[in-house]
Amino acid sequence: MSDPSPLPPGPKGPGTAAEVFQVFLGLGLSAFGGPIAHLGYFRDELVRRRRWIDEESYGDLVSLCQFLPGPASSQVGFALGLLRAGGLAGGIAAWAGFTLPSAVLLVLFALAARDLHGAVALGLLHGLKLVAVAVVAQAVWGMARSLAPDKARAAIALVALALTLMAGGLASPLACIALGAALGLRLDRKSPADDAGRLTFPVSPRTGAMALLLCAILFLLSLMPADTTRTAWSVFRVFFHAGALVFGGGHVVLPLLQQALVPRGWITDQDFLAGYGLAQAVPGPLFTFAAYLGAMIAPGGQAIAGAAVALAGLFLPGMLLVLGMLPFWDKLRRRPYARNAMAGANAAVVGVLGAALYNPVWTSAVIKPSDFVLATLGFLLLTLWQIAPWRLVLVLAVLGAAQGWIPNL
Repeated sequence: MSDPSPLPPGPKGPGTAAEVFQVFLGLGLSAFGGPIAHLGYFRDELVRRRRWIDEESYGDLVSLCQFLPGPASSQVGFALGLLRAGGLAGGIAAWAGFTLPSAVLLVLFALAARDLHGAVALGLLHGLKLVAVAVVAQAVWGMARSLAPDKARAAIALVALALTLMAGGLASPLACIALGAALGLRLDRKSPADDAGRLTFPVSPRTGAMALLLCAILFLLSLMPADTTRTAWSVFRVFFHAGALVFGGGHVVLPLLQQALVPRGWITDQDFLAGYGLAQAVPGPLFTFAAYLGAMIAPGGQAIAGAAVALAGLFLPGMLLVLGMLPFWDKLRRRPYARNAMAGANAAVVGVLGAALYNPVWTSAVIKPSDFVLATLGFLLLTLWQIAPWRLVLVLAVLGAAQGWIPNL
């Protein structure tokens, strides 16, 4: 059903990168609520009000970005900026405007977190870890209902969860997702493909192929054994590898980054989860969690450089993939095997994230009965009362600080 409000006239002529940056900076300052909410903000502002793209093409673009690994809302924004400004500068401007507000806030928190001491301060950080428990539990619940709604896909999710938890390092998230995609090829899903031929972005097949080739080369380099020293290249490789494997939403980056950073000794589980909890309170994409991590693991005095390298590494795969796929998406999405493989991979993602909910999220945060009570409260506030995530951060941060202030609570 169409919106009852009349549409304003469309834009006259192509836009500029400066215009794109200004529009997306406003969205980056106000877009709370996660990727689905972000897509709603984009539709209201860029489809309904500014008319940068029509409804049908916007729906096709969203389908493409949900099909690919990476941060879907940021990928959609990147493509819209590219479309509006008629070139790559517009895409970069859209990404920068949407990403910078939350990235700056998380870097500032990382700098402050290094100086937090005392029972109340530690209790506040523990409250942020409990936010992570509630948010990841909600993500697992919601993703299971949408990505594993039938017996076959629920079984794939269960296999991925069991392998991740019980096989340890022998079953990486990458292996579980690949297994899920292989099992998905056997799914009996015969729903018709969407109509094709609507996406008309200024990206040539040659440019698309070059972007995909660069992404493949960087991914192969990220698979090489990495040393434990925190050079800019080693940090970039770790974050690029994780960003290339994030199917199903930003929360999936949690187990990938935790597995990559904590065993290396670059960050503790406690600091990792505290930053993840705070990332729920800021607007913009959840992937800006990388800015916090990059600032935390950087050597002294290099927090900003570390945040920039981590952000570039985590976001770059998704941007290269959407740039590379824009010229080819209409043909690919009509292939049943491609849709089935993605359905199986997404089901496996549910299992991988479910395993992360147990370890490290639950095991690191829920230590005493009051922790269980607060985590359950957070989950219910999100799912039943549908409280905004940033409000939940305030609630559990205050209650966590109270735990540190009141002995034996």
